[in-house]
Amino acid sequence: MHLTKKLVSLFCVAVLLAGAAFAAKIIPKAEEDQQQETVFASGDTLYFWYTDDSLTDYLTNVSASYYEESGNHVIPILQTGHEYLEAINDASVHPGEDVPKMPDLYVIGNDSLEKAYLSGLAAPVGDEGQVCNTDTFPRTALDAVTYNEKYVAYPFYYETSALLYNKTYMENGEWEVPKTIDDILAFADEYDAPEQVEAVFKWDVSDIFYNYYFTGNYMVVGGEAGDDARQIDIDNEKTRECLQVYQNLNQFFSIDTKEVTYDTVLQDFIDGKIVMTVATTGAVARLEEAKKEGIFSYEYGITVMPDLTADLKGRSLSVTNGIVINGYSEQAEIANDFAVFLTKNHADELYENTGKIASRYGVLYENRNVAQFMAEYESSISMPKLLGTSNFWVQLEICFSRIWEGEEVETLLSELETQIKRQLA
Repeated sequence: MHLTKKLVSLFCVAVLLAGAAFAAKIIPKAEEDQQQETVFASGDTLYFWYTDDSLTDYLTNVSASYYEESGNHVIPILQTGHEYLEAINDASVHPGEDVPKMPDLYVIGNDSLEKAYLSGLAAPVGDEGQVCNTDTFPRTALDAVTYNEKYVAYPFYYETSALLYNKTYMENGEWEVPKTIDDILAFADEYDAPEQVEAVFKWDVSDIFYNYYFTGNYMVVGGEAGDDARQIDIDNEKTRECLQVYQNLNQFFSIDTKEVTYDTVLQDFIDGKIVMTVATTGAVARLEEAKKEGIFSYEYGITVMPDLTADLKGRSLSVTNGIVINGYSEQAEIANDFAVFLTKNHADELYENTGKIASRYGVLYENRNVAQFMAEYESSISMPKLLGTSNFWVQLEICFSRIWEGEEVETLLSELETQIKRQLA
């Protein structure tokens, strides 16, 4: 890079940090306005809100690159996640000295998109198919950002769960990765476990995110896009069969819902105490760090979650964080341009800088285990975005917990469906 470009980049980064400082209320409002008039005399300025601090350096660098290419300034502003949409609404509808600068675009989970859209805070994207298509993203990602058959966000990054297994243990026994839960049970019956192994399969049964795949293929809440209140089918024959399989596993893997947490399970895996578990995307970084520290001496693998049986399919839950164009922004065209720039041109840098996995296809990862999550994401079901189902996950988690402890599956499912339909009505 030439010296001039370097100086421009450094200048731009300094400007971005100044904007972020203002967002943190370090710079008084009047002084910030004066700075804008002098510093941003050329080019347009976008404000970009987000809530995850791990994105800060990445967004600052991408914004600097965008300035070099377009001459437009983007100021990333870190916000607290508490009442995030309400803060966006206040800044958009009631701007004033005591309110942060309104975001032209922002990052939010797909489950909040109905609320954002109905509040006027999410406009249909102006992409016209150059990014939002099935060549760029899996159908799951596009469904996640769909509301009323419109794309109201650009898919950014995702979270889902997959099967994490100790490859050293499996290869020593010459076992293949299980295709069904029945395969896991067969493995547990025949496996001559090393002394330190306490369980063949253990996962956080207290958290619905790791349990949902037992019912995800048959339990319908809002349809594929999670936005259709007419599509509710919770209590059906297949779901009951799946939850019966789930309940029966307590006889084999006696996991206490009150004692287990995701962190303790992952630590047990690191310690070599368990052979298989259900893990989210951050597990890879934690395992690699444990290897560097010399406290994890095994080879491991990530693969798709097994089906329950030969006849009952599993399907994991996923959350897609999208980039939303604020419906109140007067700079929607530039905001769309930056969102495309971010999701199309800089997805390769996302994982390395933030630990988050891009929703788009075509990203290469140094660690092949990271890439394995995409196969699970492709077949996953997105978190629904219906406002009337906002407490569904709490209720379903309670339902799973009671079923694990032995309560009647059919009764609990019937009660849950009745409650959710009443809320939506």
